Amino acid sequence: MANNFVFNDSLPVAPLKIAALESCRDLASKVNDHIVQFRRNDMEELKRRKEDLHYRGYDVDSYLLNCTCPRFGTGEAKGVVGESVRGTDVFAMVDVMNYSIAYTVSGYMNHMSPDDHFQDLKRIIGACASTAHRVNVIMPFLYESRQHKRNKRESLDSAMALEELAAMGVKNIITFDAHDPRVQNAIPLIGFDNFMPTYQFVKALFKREPGITIDKEHLMIISPDEGAMHRAVYLANNLGVEMGMFYKRRDYSRVVNGRNPIVAHEFLGSSVEGKTVLIIDDMISSGESMLDTCKALKERKAAKAIVCCTFGLFTNGLEKFDEFYNKGYLDYVITTNLNYRPQDLLDREWYLEADMSKYIAAIINSLNHDRSISATLSPTEKIQKLVQRHQNDGYEYFQKLV
Repeated sequence: MANNFVFNDSLPVAPLKIAALESCRDLASKVNDHIVQFRRNDMEELKRRKEDLHYRGYDVDSYLLNCTCPRFGTGEAKGVVGESVRGTDVFAMVDVMNYSIAYTVSGYMNHMSPDDHFQDLKRIIGACASTAHRVNVIMPFLYESRQHKRNKRESLDSAMALEELAAMGVKNIITFDAHDPRVQNAIPLIGFDNFMPTYQFVKALFKREPGITIDKEHLMIISPDEGAMHRAVYLANNLGVEMGMFYKRRDYSRVVNGRNPIVAHEFLGSSVEGKTVLIIDDMISSGESMLDTCKALKERKAAKAIVCCTFGLFTNGLEKFDEFYNKGYLDYVITTNLNYRPQDLLDREWYLEADMSKYIAAIINSLNHDRSISATLSPTEKIQKLVQRHQNDGYEYFQKLV
């Protein structure tokens, strides 16, 4: 472990600071703990080489920056940084999907929207940018990422938001499983990295199902629509199994709640009878199409229907998922901790979490040293090793991880 995150031939570009907005404090605290542990392990190695640890900036107990965004009674706000950031490498973390934070406007309670969180992010950047050595943004759910292209007379919100951050001097933007990563074309001159949680999904699956058989007769990867195909293809190729796909047949003559209603889910692929099916996508919003997919697969006699989604938003509540779980259409759902999850969700029998905090810590640690993150961007080797260990050690090894 001591050598895993040691960068022998490079120093940090600047002292590290993690500016965690209130929306992302819990995740940022876990990330900070991992980085502290990485660097304490590193110190053992560096002491042997008589490195100057103080110069490296490894001798701190926390990398979290003291920052807040207080509000006036009118609802207006400001970004306040409570310590010097001169010459530091700032990583601002925000969860634009955290709807649990409220503030008052002239006596009325108002829950923060993605727009509010994005404004707070800009406020903290504005308080840091003039003196920090570099400002980076970690935004797990990319703000307005579903409005990534123009079909009619529409605004291009995601591109405009990225251009705003670039104009403020942000050097790197880190996000996860962007709805369409091609939106980075709006900011060609600054860093934009889109990471996938595939390895964490596989690890969580093996923890939950240590006896699962990874072959074409027992496991199949499913894309719930054509947009998620590249995720399903990548995972199916790594596991050496087949994949199938649903496509949504819509009624384009009507618009309901801003979209064309789905008439039916049509399946393309081989038989799923008796197999465990892994349905993979970027997010669960209302969950309607995902639940329809699970039901359709169980009606085709799939043994288990497991959902893997990066962001579990559950905008229409959890009751429908409870119903499908109780009816046997859904076995369980795996999502990450990259966005806010209410306690009600964490308490559900059918919910399983893939922890991303160590992954983010490794990304921050690498970027702070200006080291390559290509292996992190494409974790194929790690997935292959995990699958090999599962096949070799199987039940006994993964039981220890539970």
